[in-house]
Amino acid sequence: MTDVESYLQQQTSAVTDLLCDLVRIPSMAGNERPVADYLLARLAGLADVVEAQPITEEIKNDPDYSFPVKGLQYGDRPNVHVIKRGRGTGRKVLFNTHMDVVPPSRQHQRPFDPYEEDGVIYGRGTCDAKGQIVTLVTLLQLLADLDIELPGDIEIHFVIEEEVGGNGTVAAVRTKPSGDFAVNMEPSNFTIYPQIRGAVWFEVSTYGQAGHSGAQGGVVSALYKAIEAIEAFKKYHARMIAESRGKYPLFDVYDNPAPLTIGQLESGDWPAQVPQTAVFKGLIGVLPDRTKEQVMDELHEAIRACGDQWLATHYDIEFTYRHDASVIPPDHELVKRMVAANNACGIDSPVAAMTASSDAWWYTNQLGIPTVWWGPGNLGVAHSDHEHIVLADILKAVQVLVTFLRGM
Repeated sequence: MTDVESYLQQQTSAVTDLLCDLVRIPSMAGNERPVADYLLARLAGLADVVEAQPITEEIKNDPDYSFPVKGLQYGDRPNVHVIKRGRGTGRKVLFNTHMDVVPPSRQHQRPFDPYEEDGVIYGRGTCDAKGQIVTLVTLLQLLADLDIELPGDIEIHFVIEEEVGGNGTVAAVRTKPSGDFAVNMEPSNFTIYPQIRGAVWFEVSTYGQAGHSGAQGGVVSALYKAIEAIEAFKKYHARMIAESRGKYPLFDVYDNPAPLTIGQLESGDWPAQVPQTAVFKGLIGVLPDRTKEQVMDELHEAIRACGDQWLATHYDIEFTYRHDASVIPPDHELVKRMVAANNACGIDSPVAAMTASSDAWWYTNQLGIPTVWWGPGNLGVAHSDHEHIVLADILKAVQVLVTFLRGM
């Protein structure tokens, strides 16, 4: 047994306490500051740089600013920026994960009162992504306790607002960090995702002519127009998927690699009145053969070309969350190194495409740093009423990262 394995076997209680402390903080977007303060205190002395990265109202002027949750204010919700320097002989690796969580549903019992059953911790954010935070904190603690000096530097961005569009990562990458590789820490069950779809969130308003339900003419239902617009989006989505086939084989294994989701539809003021306005909100995935700008333009065109002359001139679209896909080749050096680290720690290491979106694209596309999505935890339980993570998986993830980083 290696020193690292022996050390990690003794960390179950510490990891449990750390994760439970973080889960007890209801850090929905707008309330991330207590997590930042906790990390600043917990990481003091474990790295060469541990600092709060302020985010001001200026972030709203950034062209990549996303705002599906409006009314958020800035100035007292920093990112946490960490640098651990190595010997200077190896590669520099960036890590990104997030401090915010999605709100619990009304049915979620004890979302912020974590509990353990048979080595599993339950609670909001356990796997998305406070388990990832704990993995990175434990990594830094291990390096300090075992006096391990890595060949290269590591830099960690603990960010706000990932769940509402990635504005914390916008702020982090605008500092223009450098690096050779990046790992976007999200639950993956140790699967390595070098190709991650993007997304465009939309809010579509359609306009009609209100009137009495018994009126013979002179009325136009905004609700019916909204339904027509949704049908136009469905046809466009089918064409988009068909046109992507054969270009990126990792995505081709999925029937629907970039879903179209209509999550909300609202209309009207009275049951017996033809509605004047209707609004529907949703998202559409963005595959690597299109940019987010192309998708936004094509959604407009899908409505204008649907054959309804009234609808073509009586609608608006507001785009809120806008991510491109993040893509590196499945045989990229970063992927090979992650596969090797997984395998060295006894983990079978699938490589796949991710059909959700993440903050990875800012590192890959805008900074030119090859990035993968990877981490402990099961994405299938994230955001659910039974969100959880296996404690042993966090410890295994730390072992994988130590192995990976020592090989840099």
